[in-house]
Amino acid sequence: MSRTWTLRKQKQTGAQAGGAGAVTAADRRQLAAGAGAAAGGQNPLEILKRRFHSGELGSVPVALGLVVVWIIFESLNENFLSPRNLSNLSVDIVGPGMISIGVVFVLLLGEIDLSVGSVSGLAAAVFAVLSVNQGMPEAPALVLAVLGGTLIGAVQGFFLAKVGVPAFVVTLAGLLGWNGLMLYILGASGTINIDENGLVAKLTSYYFTNVAAAYGLAALGTAAFFLASYHGVRRRRAAGVPCRPVSEIILRTGVLAAISLAAAWVLNQFLGLPLALLIFLVMLVGLDYVLRRTPYGRMIFALGGSVEASRRTGLNVSLVRISVFMVSGTMAAIGGLFLASRVTSASQTSGGGNLLMDAIAAAVIGGTSLFGGRGRTWSALLGVLVIQSIASGVALMGIQTAVQFMITGGVLLVAVVIDSLSRRAQRAHGRV
Repeated sequence: MSRTWTLRKQKQTGAQAGGAGAVTAADRRQLAAGAGAAAGGQNPLEILKRRFHSGELGSVPVALGLVVVWIIFESLNENFLSPRNLSNLSVDIVGPGMISIGVVFVLLLGEIDLSVGSVSGLAAAVFAVLSVNQGMPEAPALVLAVLGGTLIGAVQGFFLAKVGVPAFVVTLAGLLGWNGLMLYILGASGTINIDENGLVAKLTSYYFTNVAAAYGLAALGTAAFFLASYHGVRRRRAAGVPCRPVSEIILRTGVLAAISLAAAWVLNQFLGLPLALLIFLVMLVGLDYVLRRTPYGRMIFALGGSVEASRRTGLNVSLVRISVFMVSGTMAAIGGLFLASRVTSASQTSGGGNLLMDAIAAAVIGGTSLFGGRGRTWSALLGVLVIQSIASGVALMGIQTAVQFMITGGVLLVAVVIDSLSRRAQRAHGRV
């Protein structure tokens, strides 16, 4: 720390004295090396303590909470961590998880989308009516159902961005209106069964039974994480900005390898790698790249940080808002199709129940801020894992659903409290 401060002080003094004290590329590399050495010299407890006081805990609380939930339910029922239950859990998280990814995008703007549950149910109903009642092939029916969700998002985003109606009001109206449209198109029967051997049904019923599939995915994901992290470190060093030490990247890669290989082993003990889980992980990685590595993603974070500042920099605020709600509507429709695939039907209860609350709670519990500007798509995975783990454990123990709601509500409250305390700490450190 003293080395870094001394070098900065020398450059400031040079700039004041001669006017030519610009920091060279070599100096920036030296600064980065000093910062990396300072970070590498701290033990994990010191780093964790520093992040706690600065409000930068990230996904640590939810990861620890998930471990606690699993330990508690396993101690109460030894079947909770069985390969069958964990495999079923990996498929159960996909529908709500897809919807929650779209919610993450909206929350990054500091907005809310209350219509995602109704949109998911409407998409399932549209697909069922087109493919079963109208005889349309499943592939185009699926595409039309998803595009319907995209169109709904565009309409709601238009009223928010162009008309100025608050997102809460627009999407609350959507919650009611799209649910009514779903009931209307389902007709008097109220339930339409889809083909159990069709394309949509196989989304959640197909498994890659070859053990190489799960292990290959685990190895590929671990290798990609290491290469991406190492490439990021090299770029930051070349730019002369602080970066993580390589030893930390190796440690993170080792932890990821252990978790992913253990998950692959568990899945192979039952039916293998579920197609639904594979699609979910691909969507997570792809949209995470969009958020963190593209100009569009940076615009979303900038808009969530400050609308006025973004507008003054020339950012098309209205277009970004509309596009984000389009993403939310699209992901809600995709999630609805996965939920319909799970039960092989579309009914009047599609998109209802506690689906809306679970999708929003998953994003918040996973670490996405309700105040905007902070979050990742992986928040949806962590949050929905917590929620569905609670639901699975309660079902295995035969406990009333009311207990599940109370536990989930308590976990959500804790997540929001952590988020609020984190923002307070960041504000105290001048980061907000």
